Amino acid sequence: MAYKKLGLRAGLEIHQQLDTVEKLFCHCPTWLRNTADHTHEFCRYLRATESELGELDRAAKEEMMVMRRFTYYAYDSTCLVEDDEEPPFSLNTDALKITHMIAKLFGMKPLEQVHTMRKLVIDGSNTSGFQRTALVALDGILPGGCHVETLCLEEEAAQRVREEVFSLDRLGIPLVEITTAPCLHTPEEVQEVAEYIGMVLRSTGKVKRGIGTIRQDINISIRGGARVEIKGVQELELIADVVRREVERQKNLLAIRNELQKRKAQADGEPKDVTDLFTGTESAILGKATAILAVNLRGFGGLVGKEIQPDRRLGSELSDYAKKCGVGGIFHTDELPAYGIIAEDMQRLWERMGAGGDDCVVLVAANPEQARCAIQQVLRRASMALSGIPKETRRLLEGGSSTAYMRPLPGAARMYPETDILPVTLDYEGQWDRIALPELLSERAARYVDVYHLDPSLAHQVAYSERVSVFVDAVARGVKPTLVARTITGTLREVQREGVPVERVDDTALLTVLEAVERGTLAKEVIPDLVRTIASGTQAEEAIQRYSATRFSVADVEAMAVRILEERKEFVRQRGKAAMGPLMGVLMEEVRGRVDGKVVSGVLRRALDRFLKEQ
Repeated sequence: MAYKKLGLRAGLEIHQQLDTVEKLFCHCPTWLRNTADHTHEFCRYLRATESELGELDRAAKEEMMVMRRFTYYAYDSTCLVEDDEEPPFSLNTDALKITHMIAKLFGMKPLEQVHTMRKLVIDGSNTSGFQRTALVALDGILPGGCHVETLCLEEEAAQRVREEVFSLDRLGIPLVEITTAPCLHTPEEVQEVAEYIGMVLRSTGKVKRGIGTIRQDINISIRGGARVEIKGVQELELIADVVRREVERQKNLLAIRNELQKRKAQADGEPKDVTDLFTGTESAILGKATAILAVNLRGFGGLVGKEIQPDRRLGSELSDYAKKCGVGGIFHTDELPAYGIIAEDMQRLWERMGAGGDDCVVLVAANPEQARCAIQQVLRRASMALSGIPKETRRLLEGGSSTAYMRPLPGAARMYPETDILPVTLDYEGQWDRIALPELLSERAARYVDVYHLDPSLAHQVAYSERVSVFVDAVARGVKPTLVARTITGTLREVQREGVPVERVDDTALLTVLEAVERGTLAKEVIPDLVRTIASGTQAEEAIQRYSATRFSVADVEAMAVRILEERKEFVRQRGKAAMGPLMGVLMEEVRGRVDGKVVSGVLRRALDRFLKEQ
């Protein structure tokens, strides 16, 4: 697609957990628990509150359409602050220091006072019904002319266990929210900027690592469309595709709008009760419903079933809105007869609704209250289709190719002051001016190429590795940089693929192994076996002693080489010196890493030369 011609504008909201000892507003630890270990649980109903101006946020208002009962798992590592039974403590100063470091890395202007606000959230992810957030800095710099608008420090939400059950171990972990301007104009630019921001964050050495610790929300619009926020993109590699899919969705919705306007379509039909039409129906869903309501969307025929994203249609959008009322979904005549609804049912429905060839009839089956709510939601979303694209927040569906409606975009009524937490004043000379900035990972990778002559790809992997401290310490102790680099970026990964828990091999143990190889106590080929042994629970020193005690001498290797040549003499006669490669594999399998590969290669080459001369 010609994205710039389409008027694509995109921006990012990056949420990154900080690696602090304590949570943002209490002294609880920031590590996650096994949900089966929760010590107690409790339930809450959450309700929206009005802002200072007496307004109710539209997103929160929609969440209240169905009153839900939320269950929370608590632990011996959580406290009454997470339960919302005790006021929050003062803002975590360590978390604020890290946030200021991040602000300085992006060239931002810090606020003189940091005020904590409440952000209304009643989807169950916060026991209090709001998330605490504080604006820390403004106006940062990004490569390519884009810029960071705001940097906030806020508390992480509770972790969803299932449906309406949440775990409080994650609630309150400090995180930063970095918001860029809508200054990105291609999917690739969005992904590149997200990658750069992630690199800067990891350069601090003060952020958590792993799936779920960083999430990207993407704001996307095209010319004639509307700003849509895609929530919770966790994998960097998905970002460009997410942008492409949303552009595709908005393009298709605009095309549908144009066709609807051309047909003079209407979405103001009067819902009708058609429960009696489906007495004795073969449809299990309709058969057990106490109320079946229908509405005729005039001029929508063939368009409700039109695909707008992979496996998503305009009908999917109508269904998303209806589900806010607690129903499982909708039926519409663009996809019928199906689901147990037969042609005779369709004919009776068509006649009752007075529908024509260009129309689409939508059915909702539930209890009377839910059905009335859902059919109105269908009409609401259908009327939006007549004018274009609604501003809304959407969630990424499994597989990452499509999105579904979550709620309207929140407005200003969502935020109001937190009265339990005092502002924090920034001391420029004592705090801001003295912040020491870390080396960026990109700069570190370039330095490893220049100083240690590593391949650029290998240097990049080392610089970004969680084991980079092993590289720094090992090289400082005289271990060859290439050996360390290939061990932490290659060997560990290969052994992990076998199912070996390499995380049990701590940095100290790995450093001990590398030093033993450098001294000549071990051959480098034995490193994978040592990693497996240490991961199984053996101490590094004991594993090294065990393997070094069974090393082969050069004479042992020579005897093995002679025997292998004799056993395969016909093969050697046929292949000549080309037999070297296959024979090397056989010999290395026998020595099992107890002799350096260069020594083995030299011994075998000399033995092969003698053998060929004798022949």
